[in-house]
Amino acid sequence: MVQRRRTSNLSANPFMIWTGLALKTGEMMVASAQVIGHRTSRMAAAGALPNVRDQREFTLMGQEKIEAATESAQAIATRIVNLNQQFGTLAFKQIVAGTTGLMSLAASRSAVQSSKLHAKLVRDIVSHSASAASQLADSVARVAHHGLKPIHSRATANAKRLGRLKK
Repeated sequence: MVQRRRTSNLSANPFMIWTGLALKTGEMMVASAQVIGHRTSRMAAAGALPNVRDQREFTLMGQEKIEAATESAQAIATRIVNLNQQFGTLAFKQIVAGTTGLMSLAASRSAVQSSKLHAKLVRDIVSHSASAASQLADSVARVAHHGLKPIHSRATANAKRLGRLKK
């Protein structure tokens, strides 16, 4: 319930969506740096013949990267398919609205009526274009959030787990 409320608040302000994405990316980068440092030191210390524990960790490292990349690609692909459907629908609605406006304009009976219909058509087009641009920015950020999630969760979990092993 809290997550849903938080998401709806984010969609009200595109700046918050992009800021949240930047913060998650920064957090993931810090965690990744910690994990890379730990694992690189461990590889150097293990040398040419790593023990069983190190072999397990090194295998896990490769497996996690593949799993995270696959999950990320799947999340992005799913969101892109949904996004294409949404924008196809939006484009169709705008075409219908624009055609209706142009037909009304063509059927106007006086210069005053034509002028009013023309002004309305321009306002509607500008309004719909701004709304579509905002939706696109919002949707792209959401796609990035979903794509980042598997990588972020593994990097932060590994940083915590490997940080505990050092102690």
